[in-house]
Amino acid sequence: MPKHGKKFRNAVESVDLASKYPIEEAVKLAIEKAFAKFDENVDVAINLGVDPKYSDQMVRGACTLPNGLGKTVRVAVFCKGEKQAEAKAAGADIVGAEDLVEKIQGGFMDFDKAIATPDMMAQVGKIGRVLGPRGLMPNAKTGTVTFDVATAVNEVKAGKVEFKVDKAGVLHAPLGKVSFGPEKILQNLKAVVDTVIRLKPSGAKGTYLKACAVSTTMGPGFKVDPLSVRKFAEG
Repeated sequence: MPKHGKKFRNAVESVDLASKYPIEEAVKLAIEKAFAKFDENVDVAINLGVDPKYSDQMVRGACTLPNGLGKTVRVAVFCKGEKQAEAKAAGADIVGAEDLVEKIQGGFMDFDKAIATPDMMAQVGKIGRVLGPRGLMPNAKTGTVTFDVATAVNEVKAGKVEFKVDKAGVLHAPLGKVSFGPEKILQNLKAVVDTVIRLKPSGAKGTYLKACAVSTTMGPGFKVDPLSVRKFAEG
């Protein structure tokens, strides 16, 4: 069992980490118990009743958080011709075609998100082994493979988050910063939960939202009552 530091132990003295809290209380506790000197991220983990090894049970998508993520997102766009000017005008930080692919093959990775037009995907596929493990590979399901590069760049800059269920059936998503406060974090969480429910695969059987937890970068995780999550989504 990992040994936690003094600040962590002090943060959890008055709470029961084994209990399941209403979603509003879990978010409030996670923010209250954050103890790092920097503005920690707030994240959610949702355990879904799916088996990702079957294609009809994969959950992958994206949504734009109403309050953003509280950080500057550096965006790279793979495109050609007039689309390059469109991407730059929308605020893309790095724009290129084959030259950008070659730059990344040489070790350049100074960006947080990648967008590509469909006609560039054959070239982008050459660096799939570099982008994929970092979660940077453009994908049509998350809206990052499109000819409408201006909209895609604006959405990413505004706080669009992507998520994909892992092998254990758990989905992770960022919700913003501790400094946002409970109300804004809950609004962002509502956007994520609504999207996850909308993406429920046809092959999913039984309980879809099985478990949920909210945590900060350094702080403890607080379990959420699944019934509370469902009511929250319906509200």
